[in-house]
Amino acid sequence: MMIAEEDLRRVKEATDIVAVVNEKVGLKRSSSRWIGLCPFHAEKTPSFSVNPALGVYHCFGCGASGDAISFLRETQGLTFVEAVERLAPRAGVELSAEDPEQAKARQRRAALLEAMERAVAWYHDRLLTAPDASTARSYLRSRGYDGEVVRRYRLGWAPAGWDQLCQALRLPDDLLQGSGLGYVDDKRRRSDVFRERVLFPILDHQGAAIGIGGRQLPGGRDPKYKNSPETPLYRKKEVLYGLSWAKENVMRHATAVLCEGYTDVIAFHQAGVASAVATCGTAATEDHVRRLKAFGATRLVLGYDADVAGQGAAERFHAWERSHDLDIRVVALPPGADPADVGRRDPAALQRAVEEAVPFLSFRLQRVWAVADLGTNEGRARAAQQAVTMIDQHPNPLVRDPYLMEVAARTRLDPSRLRDLTREGRPERATGALYQGPIRRRTIELPRPERAALWFAVNHPETVTSHLEEELFSHDVAIGAYRALTSSATFAEAHAGADEDVATLLASLANEPDTGRSRAASLGRAFDELGNPLAQDDEATAAALSERALDVIAELVRARATEIFTAARLLGQRPNLSATEGAAHTVAITFLQANLPLLSDRHRRAAALDQLVPWLVTHQRE
Repeated sequence: MMIAEEDLRRVKEATDIVAVVNEKVGLKRSSSRWIGLCPFHAEKTPSFSVNPALGVYHCFGCGASGDAISFLRETQGLTFVEAVERLAPRAGVELSAEDPEQAKARQRRAALLEAMERAVAWYHDRLLTAPDASTARSYLRSRGYDGEVVRRYRLGWAPAGWDQLCQALRLPDDLLQGSGLGYVDDKRRRSDVFRERVLFPILDHQGAAIGIGGRQLPGGRDPKYKNSPETPLYRKKEVLYGLSWAKENVMRHATAVLCEGYTDVIAFHQAGVASAVATCGTAATEDHVRRLKAFGATRLVLGYDADVAGQGAAERFHAWERSHDLDIRVVALPPGADPADVGRRDPAALQRAVEEAVPFLSFRLQRVWAVADLGTNEGRARAAQQAVTMIDQHPNPLVRDPYLMEVAARTRLDPSRLRDLTREGRPERATGALYQGPIRRRTIELPRPERAALWFAVNHPETVTSHLEEELFSHDVAIGAYRALTSSATFAEAHAGADEDVATLLASLANEPDTGRSRAASLGRAFDELGNPLAQDDEATAAALSERALDVIAELVRARATEIFTAARLLGQRPNLSATEGAAHTVAITFLQANLPLLSDRHRRAAALDQLVPWLVTHQRE
């Protein structure tokens, strides 16, 4: 679905960003802004700020910024369209009609979701109340699942009959098969997909049921585990069981624990590790990694014995470490240990295993040393060969080299001989450029006068409009911000149309406390601990604000004029200066010498700016 520009504008204008953010963050008013603990990283002192007047948020701790739409996208994993659709009703905006094909597809998806929800509710009720589910209830109790756990995770029971769900829900054939709940044979007989199994509903990241995972009871029919078939709702290479419960914790701590099965996820959550998720009957894929990265995960802890995955999996993990800037670790469990069993016996031990998780490569090498015979030359050589083979799979030479030194120390072998066994020792196999490390967003440091001037342009544009010009800025992002503000009718329009660096800067400026605080002493102005001016009458506030704005503009103009003055003096020292250049040099020097000192005189500063700003603009353009 495409969102019409006019609809988007109305949604943004009518949305109360404080109300939206307050559903996830406990905000407190601080002067004209609201502050709270950032939902995107762990912190104890609030650094997250919301500016309701301009409709943007910014975290001064981690740099997260955006508007109400981006907040919903980041915290709930929504697409742009889904976020706008979520905001439109609460903003009282009716979105324009969509194209018939899009409407049909959306209606189809809604019908499938409703069918899945009805099935999950029916299976759940069967587990809680049906006499034929008594064996399943006993089994779950033996696994440590009491009624509270069953209800929290909406576990269910599929009875043994061939078509009991079909008869109970009476879904049309297309919905029965399209949802993966049943099938129709060539004789038009309808059958349930799940029979005589404990069921685990699989939810999407928003908490909607999209599939089901079934486990046989002891002694039941194979296979032991059975998941929903691929459907328009359920694609196992993308879906992560438990993400709807884990996403907020993943965002807050930037860590996800990846498990192999549903019971492991529940065990981790019951043990207090609320960031656990699981793949659904498939190995981890890059789509799974991308999904976790979308929720801010920078560390991925493998909650299973990763060493059994083999060389191919190891190479994938190492590739993801590089391409997705991930720190991949492995829980410190005994070989072959089942997280669900450990969690049932000792929940604290499971929590410690996550806290003490070791880097993936280190974990694999520990397994080598645990069984190595380091008492003989032959044993050390075999262990070294195994270890070097593992180390060589890592793409970063800065990581490989310390591990090679560790192998050399343990096996008493020459490090140079070990390097001969690696890609460094086999240049013909080396591919690609030297690892340069993860790509990170550049930190934008603006000259102080330019940032201060833009703060006024964002928060009090009326105080600087008459004197601010593009030529007064030197930094490309500052120039971009000025252009965005002056070419847009509203701040929201400027923010929405800006590139990433400029948009981040604008959101930051909109949420910064009063930039004029540095002038508080000279102006005799009182500020609170957050840098916001204390209450004064409106006339005094406006006057003080204008004074501070002139201070900032004067500092900006002085910085640019001083650069030109210095360049002019250097130009005057050239021996081959032409008569025309000499005259221009003299005029510039004389003009600047006459006007620059006036910027420090409060009574003559405005007049000096009226002279200096047009002159600087003309000089820069020439």
